[in-house]
Amino acid sequence: MNKKIMLVAALLTGFALFGAIAQDANEAQPVSQTTQVAQNNAEASPAEKTDSSAFKYIAAGLAVGLACIAGGMAVGKIGAAAMGAMSENAELSGKALPFVGLAEGICLWGFLVALLIIL
Repeated sequence: MNKKIMLVAALLTGFALFGAIAQDANEAQPVSQTTQVAQNNAEASPAEKTDSSAFKYIAAGLAVGLACIAGGMAVGKIGAAAMGAMSENAELSGKALPFVGLAEGICLWGFLVALLIIL
């Protein structure tokens, strides 16, 4: 299970870096080429103008999607273990349910990474 979590964390980090690079490539233009870029943008098709912003949205979607898949897997395993523990000892319900909430936090981190990619 730890390998899966580390893989998801590495993928989310990679997508965040990919989104940041795509955003920097879109914004960074050399000063000497600004007039040439302005002329090219006037002649460029709308599909060519939005290529780098499309990478941002793909990276954000993948970050949220993979985080939600990982969160669902974690909630499934933790929830099953919590229900098994509560069936044997009802007093454990207060101790086991917060762990399910912690697993759901993975989805929130994926959303925050996606938000930072888009902004």
